[in-house]
Amino acid sequence: MLNKNQSKIPSAVKDIAIVVVGVAIVWLGLRFAFGTNNPFYVVSSGSMVPTLNVNDVLVVKDGTSSFGNLKIGDIIVFNKPVGDDRVIVHRIAGIYTTTQGESIIRTKGDANTGSIPGVDFPIRVHDYIGKVVYVIPGIGLITKVISPPVNYIIIAVILAILLFNRMGGGKKDTETSSSQSSTTGTTGMFSSPSSPSSSPISPPHSFL
Repeated sequence: MLNKNQSKIPSAVKDIAIVVVGVAIVWLGLRFAFGTNNPFYVVSSGSMVPTLNVNDVLVVKDGTSSFGNLKIGDIIVFNKPVGDDRVIVHRIAGIYTTTQGESIIRTKGDANTGSIPGVDFPIRVHDYIGKVVYVIPGIGLITKVISPPVNYIIIAVILAILLFNRMGGGKKDTETSSSQSSTTGTTGMFSSPSSPSSSPISPPHSFL
């Protein structure tokens, strides 16, 4: 019985590997499709109300490759150009070209009365992260709930269920086989029907 349980471990490891590889492929695929290291951001302030609200999820595309094609009115995500390393999402209010040919952008929050020096300008190509191409309202609240370390705990629980079902299922199968062999080996006697067993829950093959 122990040997058969142990034989289930490689299958459980295979399932775990499928989960890990699946998540990695999805994440790398999204990064490639949207052309940026992180295509998702969550709005954390009201400076873009009513266009963007707190906890809206932003889908950002193109990264620095699109900097030269931006226009006034585009909503962009960028690193604060002066001071701390906060990430800002504001609308482009002006595009300027220096005497050296460098493009500099000035932005403004829709809810703000004007552009804030050190926050909205001067934004250069190395500050730019990407252009907002899609908004998912309110979903950011979920990402706060499953932020580290909770998300790692959820992953660990899923992996534990995979392993438990693999090993537990093997034990039930072995016990059932032993019971059947003991009853069918007797002739001229009625065997009592075996009690129904619940089917194991199939573990998910992948998750996001």
